[in-house]
Amino acid sequence: MNRRHFLGALGTGVSASLVGACGSEGPRAASGFLSAATRRNEQLERWLFSRESRNRVAENAQLTRDAFPHYFVSPSVPMWDASVRGAWRLQIDGAVKRPFSLSLDELMALPGITQRVDHFCVEGWNARAEFRGVRVSHLAKLAEVSPDAGYVDFQSFDKDYHESWDLESAMHPQTIIVYGREGHMLNALYGAPARLHSPVKLGYKNTKYLTRIVFMPARNGGYWSDRGYEWFGGT
Repeated sequence: MNRRHFLGALGTGVSASLVGACGSEGPRAASGFLSAATRRNEQLERWLFSRESRNRVAENAQLTRDAFPHYFVSPSVPMWDASVRGAWRLQIDGAVKRPFSLSLDELMALPGITQRVDHFCVEGWNARAEFRGVRVSHLAKLAEVSPDAGYVDFQSFDKDYHESWDLESAMHPQTIIVYGREGHMLNALYGAPARLHSPVKLGYKNTKYLTRIVFMPARNGGYWSDRGYEWFGGT
């Protein structure tokens, strides 16, 4: 049984227990149980993550798609309008010694990697693509992240969308800030000018339309995490 199937089975067991715990008062009566189960699940996911291979490649999965659906939370496709916002730049700050920002050209000039990996969605499907970008760990090194930083928040111009990550997942060698896909520059449907992507997290954790990376001592939730989705969101 692979990690995703194991976690799915575990989640099924938790859900089955929750049905009995809800009673006539509904899910609110089980809030304590849910919080405890979430903490246990996150501890297990962190444990599994620390022991898995450091690199993931695209696998032959039954539900693999050739194309990604287009997800955003704004009423229409978010597009950076330089005439209104000025030139796009990616800000890296927070608990760092050397905060800085990058234009798209400056981001592309940094050492980059190309990787073909699967993208896993919480809805149960996965899609495969080749991404080109810069490791978050490289940006962290340039910023000289403080020792007390344990989390990273990835923020976007897609309305108020953001998601925070544990530092270990953000520093994974396949966690990258993407500016190219399938040999072309990102377009607006896929998160241009730049987006976050990593095969170690579910899709909703991979912020598109990125504008800011904030290193933090404590986590601060996220768009979907604050709406009931699991905060860790590992695959």
